[in-house]
Amino acid sequence: MSVWDDLRGQAPVVAQLRAASQGDGLTHAWLFTGPPGSGRSNAAKAFAAALNCDQDDVTLRGCGECASCRTILGETHSDVTFVRTEKVTITIDEARQLVSKAGDRPASGRWRIIVVEDADRMAERTTNVLLKAIEEPTPRTIWMLCAPSPADVLVTIRSRCRPVTLRLPPAADVAALLVSRDGVDPAIADRAARAAQSHIGIARRLARDPEARERRMETVRFPLGLRGVTAAVMMAEKLVKIATDEANSSNDERDAAEKTALLASLGAPESGTLPPSMRSQVKQLEDEQKRRAKRSVTDSLDRTLTDLLSFYRDVLVIQMGDAVDLVNVELRSEMERYAAGSTPEITLARMDAINTARVRITTSNVAPLLAVESMASSLIQQ
Repeated sequence: MSVWDDLRGQAPVVAQLRAASQGDGLTHAWLFTGPPGSGRSNAAKAFAAALNCDQDDVTLRGCGECASCRTILGETHSDVTFVRTEKVTITIDEARQLVSKAGDRPASGRWRIIVVEDADRMAERTTNVLLKAIEEPTPRTIWMLCAPSPADVLVTIRSRCRPVTLRLPPAADVAALLVSRDGVDPAIADRAARAAQSHIGIARRLARDPEARERRMETVRFPLGLRGVTAAVMMAEKLVKIATDEANSSNDERDAAEKTALLASLGAPESGTLPPSMRSQVKQLEDEQKRRAKRSVTDSLDRTLTDLLSFYRDVLVIQMGDAVDLVNVELRSEMERYAAGSTPEITLARMDAINTARVRITTSNVAPLLAVESMASSLIQQ
């Protein structure tokens, strides 16, 4: 299985990266951009694997079978560093550590590669720490930055990187990937790919988790019963609860495992009070987990509102004459009745209200429940 197999529907990108891995157009810094779900980090990982592939024949690099390809795809290769944050931003200290790591010569591969998956989550002063390292890298170092759009990265960084622009793959390609790689039933794969709007990671979660599919459908159906302020407040509470439960379900088990592993590595006693030195390290871990939990809830709520937005997107498609396929095909009859009771202008205003709530939740300190309640009041069906 080639490292490029995950990049279905990205033929121009694959051609560009294949050529570079074979020496045609290779440069020291790359910027991968594309909407969420387009596979930015997957493209960077595949490119890293192809660059350090063990194959002597350049046309075969990215084989996916050699030791280097397997360890890079598994994120355990000593010469390839993957950086992602579960906090709000990448800190300046973390950036300095990256610069130090980038200065090391590769231990076994051809290249020392730094993949920053959340380049848009760096403050300006943090990005400036990376500037000189990206501008004048050591001879065997390659930087790969990932962000939703070029505008999310400082122009001083952007101008020093070769762009790689990805798009969302067709839903059919995502469904085919779920069937071939994950063994998902074709009908479920098709439904998950459409519901995820071609976001590969979300589609895989929906395909594997029936409860996640049920939670999403509950979210999408909310507008059908939204009449009056009381219903709006209840909807807001339920949306926040859905997002919080989903985030906590993935965090609780991980937090417990991390704490158990830390206590074991410290040689902590099985019972009784921990020594002060151990308590401080446990406290530091718990603080990190709290920051991660906050971002997890924010990200989960943003995904929930994106699911809600798909309802109004489909309503607008119906109102405009079904120019494109619906995301929520299962609700066509209900959405047609809903669409008949409003106008495209009203639907667009409701979509703007959802997007405003998303911005408030992800970029400010507004309490999520207050932001969602304000949004819900704008969605009440007259």
